[in-house]
Amino acid sequence: MEIQMWQIIALTILSMILIWDSLSTAVFDGKPIFAGILAGVIMGDVAVGLAVGATLQLMVLGVGTYGGSSMPDYLTGAIIGTVFAVTSGQGVDFGIGLAVPVGLLMVNLDVLARFCNVFFAKRVEAAIERLDYAAIKRNIWLGLVPWGLSRALPIFIMLVFGEDIVNGLVSNMPEWLTGGLSVAGGLLPAVGIAILLRYLPVKKYISYLLIGFFAAAYLAVPMVGIAILGVAMAVIAFRQSLNGNQAVVAANSGVSQEGLLDGEYED
Repeated sequence: MEIQMWQIIALTILSMILIWDSLSTAVFDGKPIFAGILAGVIMGDVAVGLAVGATLQLMVLGVGTYGGSSMPDYLTGAIIGTVFAVTSGQGVDFGIGLAVPVGLLMVNLDVLARFCNVFFAKRVEAAIERLDYAAIKRNIWLGLVPWGLSRALPIFIMLVFGEDIVNGLVSNMPEWLTGGLSVAGGLLPAVGIAILLRYLPVKKYISYLLIGFFAAAYLAVPMVGIAILGVAMAVIAFRQSLNGNQAVVAANSGVSQEGLLDGEYED
């Protein structure tokens, strides 16, 4: 089966819509399963799209891009995997095998899109200082352009030139580019965590933060274990807060009763 030009255009537009949606309205919430289904509709084989998207969905369960971190973009991978699974006739396994390197490639392009978006973010900050609301709105909309192109261009190229271009891009990217983007991608999570800690009551709960850091850094507890530990500490903190509030209420109630008995609140 050969892919038609209208399908290439539709899939390219779909990739832009999905990344914009994941950054704003989150109707599809950046889930590969929806990308696979929609790509399957365009390609005329929803079953294959569902199978590819659902398989990739299992690979990103519980994974998020918190704090500006980047992860493999299996949203784009689901689109490419579905297309070539249908056009090649080699089935779902072939599509999934192709979707994985696509998702890994998109990590670098995701970081590049974030860098490009900084330009518009700075323009928005400058517009805020001079209260130029039209410029604020304009640059926010323009900020969507790097995100859309970071998905649309690679998908368009891959669909036009075929699956060989995917493996060629992954294997022939210059080391200085992949190395630089990898370093930047490694720094972004640290920056994101620092920003997050700035807005959290760290001084009040510093002991819990140290326990979590010790468990992750020195005991090598996996993320599921850290999550369970976090839930347990949250329950302890909640109960302590609840008991403290009850004690305050009981003390205030006792003071009120004593006042009534002593006639302090009589008219």
